[in-house]
Amino acid sequence: MAISEGGLLMDEIRCKVWPKLLNVNTEDLPPPPGEELREDNKDYQQVLLDVRRSLRRFPPGMPDEQREGLQEELIDSILQVLQHNPQLHYYQGYHDIVVTFLLVVGDRLATALVEKLSTHHLRDFMDPTMDNTKHILNYLMPIIDQVNPELHDFMQRAEVGTIFALSWLITWFGHVLSDFRHVVRLYDFFLACHPLMPIYFAAVIVLHRAQEVLACECDMASVHHLLSQIPQDLPYETLISRAGDLFVQFPPSELAREAAQQQQAERTAASTFKDFELASAQQRPDTVLRQRFRERLRAEERAKMLLASKPRTNRFVKLAVMGLTVALGAAALAVVKSALEWAPKFELQIFP
Repeated sequence: MAISEGGLLMDEIRCKVWPKLLNVNTEDLPPPPGEELREDNKDYQQVLLDVRRSLRRFPPGMPDEQREGLQEELIDSILQVLQHNPQLHYYQGYHDIVVTFLLVVGDRLATALVEKLSTHHLRDFMDPTMDNTKHILNYLMPIIDQVNPELHDFMQRAEVGTIFALSWLITWFGHVLSDFRHVVRLYDFFLACHPLMPIYFAAVIVLHRAQEVLACECDMASVHHLLSQIPQDLPYETLISRAGDLFVQFPPSELAREAAQQQQAERTAASTFKDFELASAQQRPDTVLRQRFRERLRAEERAKMLLASKPRTNRFVKLAVMGLTVALGAAALAVVKSALEWAPKFELQIFP
């Protein structure tokens, strides 16, 4: 039912099926949180700020008192999961997932479901760094390439990357879809499928909008702006079906190599800035001049040895030393000039 047309249809059914899909025992739920939960909690302030900003995630027309009560439950559910699993790290957008479960199944069951989800489906998003999250995003372009090479090449030329899909992925589209019915329909699908299914669904959205993308300017700003504005009237059932088909046609195991290559290809100016600093440290004028001076001394020492052993070659040795010095000087000048011309342009790319 969860992957078929319409999904689980009603929250009453979801309350029974979601725990089954996550293998959660509804008879063994976590106890209600105590007052000490929020005391000295390193994530409390950030969670509080994010929850206060989540007004649009609650049904329109809900009385303020009811909404505020649910927000307090949302804070406690998040903090409970983090307290029980210190290896997990909170990220902005996590609350968008938790609030979906809270609104469907209630606070105690939501906490149990989200805890299981956080240690499995969402685990990569909750590392101390975003390395694994970026790796998952790197599956997006290989999927698009398999289906529509023209679109893939256009996006590569535009250098748009995959960051436009970040909020889609880490919130399971809860942050970007305004209709709650569509959100829970997707949750039915994702809970019943492989943890990478959200990235297949993201690829299907991009493929669905191929003509729009190809019609816009081939530059990063234009393509990013277009794709980051996700339409609200998508044909969800068609896209869900297509995402499932693509997963069968191009399973993650077949895309793993392309995803790894994509990670190498996306070494941007910002990520290679440290490499540039290390390389340019060997090209600073004072460094080059010191190297040139040392090499000239070594050349002169060799010349003296040759002069002492073969006096008649004195003129040729002098010419050789002069030629070496001039060559080193020209090379050093070219290196310094190149570095000085390139560095300002590089900095402007990173800090416009």
